[in-house]
Amino acid sequence: MKILGIGNAIVDVICKVDDNFIEQNNLTKSTMKLFFDENEFQNLLKNLKIEKTVSGGSVANSIVGISQLGDKSGFIGKISDDEFGANYEEGLKKENVEYFYSKKKEELPTGTCLILVTPDSERTMCTFLGTAGKINENDVSSDAIKKSEIIFLEGYLWDEGEPKKAFDKAINNAKKVAMTLSDLFCVERHKPHFLNLVKNKLDITFANEQEITSLIEAKNFDEVINFSKQLNKLLVVTRGEKGAVAIKGNEVFESNIHQNLKIVDLTGAGDLFAAGFLHGYINNLSTKECLEKGTEMSSKVIQQIGARI
Repeated sequence: MKILGIGNAIVDVICKVDDNFIEQNNLTKSTMKLFFDENEFQNLLKNLKIEKTVSGGSVANSIVGISQLGDKSGFIGKISDDEFGANYEEGLKKENVEYFYSKKKEELPTGTCLILVTPDSERTMCTFLGTAGKINENDVSSDAIKKSEIIFLEGYLWDEGEPKKAFDKAINNAKKVAMTLSDLFCVERHKPHFLNLVKNKLDITFANEQEITSLIEAKNFDEVINFSKQLNKLLVVTRGEKGAVAIKGNEVFESNIHQNLKIVDLTGAGDLFAAGFLHGYINNLSTKECLEKGTEMSSKVIQQIGARI
């Protein structure tokens, strides 16, 4: 298998809202808020009109994108044997993604993420991880990892205790490891651990400018470039309107964004960028071509609703 993703198995529930809804529910636009109280989460959901549901999660979105580009791919993520869990598994199979997980009835339901899209196309996420966040090393197949050329992990999944053990098992059995830092919230919550991963465990790190700047406490982007050069790994940074940059040793590659796009929804832009880049990487394209493929995929996804092309 070319690539195996390991991440939060979360059903994305996409809803359109106005800015008032964001303010009234004390949410911060364009960020992700974790809900730990299922009732509080359900109360938020019942006031919304659902546009559509998708088998999501950040890395799962990337893996589907990679599958759509024709690469043999798989995914590991914890679900429960419930209605959302069945939908989740079926959704991945429809996309030709091999799903390495045997669901059973768990104490918590399958994870859900409300993606609230405001009129300016920004997305604000409200996530109830459910059983997704309870992944442990027994949920991770060493055999599937060893048969993959590269694994792709997400920062959202990392947490102390059982998820960390699952991460360690995956990394220790992998040929190559890529990871996305996922969200500024994750970086600030797990900074020393993420810094250790980036420096010592990962072959490829994906981040947006905000995340990597926070991780290394940089004052400007030149400091990010210098850090990456000393790292001597592959660091890929998306910079919004400034495009994307990949730093590999002393080499710095850049790709500009596509112009004149009709942006509808920024959901999945980073996930599909990673899909395009990794597709290029596992098919031995140059770093510049990988960046351009990532930019092409993210440009497509933001011109529609949801994180799937």
